[in-house]
Amino acid sequence: MSAIAGVYGKKARPKDVGRMLNEIRHRGPDNSVVRNLPNATVGCGEINTSYQSTFSFGGQESPFVLLDGGLFNDRPYETTNVALLRKMYEQHGAECFSMIDGSYACAVIDEDEALLVRDPVGCRPLVYGTKDGQLYFASEAKALVDVAPEVHELPPGHIYSSRDGLRPFSGQQYDIPDFETPAEAAKALREVMIEAVEKMMADGAVEGVSLSGGLDSSLIAAIAREYNKKLKLFSSTIKRYPSQDLGYAKLMANYLGMEHHIYRITDEDISRLLPQAVWFLESFDEDCVSGFIANYYTARLARQHADCILVGEGADELFGGYFRELQAVDDPQQKEEVAKKLVQIAYNTALRRLDRGWMSNSVDYRAPFLDGRVVALSEHIPLAMKVYAQDGEQIEKWILREAFRDMLPKEIAKRPKLRFARGSGVDDLMEQLTASKVSAKDLQRTPKSSQGAVFTSPKELHYYRLFRKHFPSGYEKLTARWDPFK
Repeated sequence: MSAIAGVYGKKARPKDVGRMLNEIRHRGPDNSVVRNLPNATVGCGEINTSYQSTFSFGGQESPFVLLDGGLFNDRPYETTNVALLRKMYEQHGAECFSMIDGSYACAVIDEDEALLVRDPVGCRPLVYGTKDGQLYFASEAKALVDVAPEVHELPPGHIYSSRDGLRPFSGQQYDIPDFETPAEAAKALREVMIEAVEKMMADGAVEGVSLSGGLDSSLIAAIAREYNKKLKLFSSTIKRYPSQDLGYAKLMANYLGMEHHIYRITDEDISRLLPQAVWFLESFDEDCVSGFIANYYTARLARQHADCILVGEGADELFGGYFRELQAVDDPQQKEEVAKKLVQIAYNTALRRLDRGWMSNSVDYRAPFLDGRVVALSEHIPLAMKVYAQDGEQIEKWILREAFRDMLPKEIAKRPKLRFARGSGVDDLMEQLTASKVSAKDLQRTPKSSQGAVFTSPKELHYYRLFRKHFPSGYEKLTARWDPFK
């Protein structure tokens, strides 16, 4: 919900941070704050959503706090998220980050130390680099191109200290319902998911739901409607040949009786967006680029109606949506380990395209599936309940279907997973639109990036060339592969 940036060191100047914020203004175009502190200069850009969530800078004296994201800890209603974080830090120091319930990236500037922190799931990004003894940081790497030749993405669940370096921290511990049978597990999951949606809507900022037509976003819409029947639904598809997902999205919208808006993506839309897509994403991974395009145009449509929406991301990683990948593993214990790693690496691709797609259009997003309590419960549900063997068939996300079967049309409750970019039709068009830009022979001549990343297709080589127009080679490490087997 905001852009944050800063320079920690005695040579910091407000105009430097102003330039950094301008590069990521899409993350917070409504209000801008720059503060020159005794040992740093920091700034933020805000999206106006609600009183509790909008403000991103806190402190008239040390410690000073910058926040991107939302906190859900109990507090007096008039207390903003950033004020709550500052109060918790004053009381507990860096230990406060193990007490926070939320999705966030933040910076704390204390008298003799700067802390950069990212929550254990990692929806909200934070990037940093150093030069001439100065620490530079920002929500996105593009803000640092002119000041740092090489950057590092802060890993989820980590703190970077200007004094002590990088270290992990443990997130909040959650009380979760006990269960023994599949029916009890489904009941517990239903309870925790409904609670997650309710608390993410409590401040009144949410105005819509991103509806792909799949199981995950459909059940988020169904739950959210119980709290606000005036929410709007947003979908996208390829104009040339409407996708499978669109039919299901229409079915779900009619079932709920909710206002439904659809963006039909043209060939020209994709060709025009590609250079921007790589710039927004800060990645040349082909799956990430394809997924970004569908997210981008759904967000662009939503921006006309809403500043804050709910999304269905996270369910596949938590509840066995990628069961085909798991089928490659025979050992049950290793299979469980691979399933857990899917959550740990989600920020590399799935959450990157989610964050950049929505924030590039200045729309705040909230992901109930990635709520801390939901994630904690998912870790206690055995894989056999997530990918359920029934009548010789493997049913992915079975426990999720059981938990919400009564709230969904039967066609959606039983439909198999389809990747968002495939379901929206984007994948079917990308090969055609990039074929004239790069060939198989080009890939043979240039099979790797300057830093050794192996290109997976000719179109990824094209994306890399676009990437290098915007970013130096020291930024290539921002492109990470989705691979749970490494």
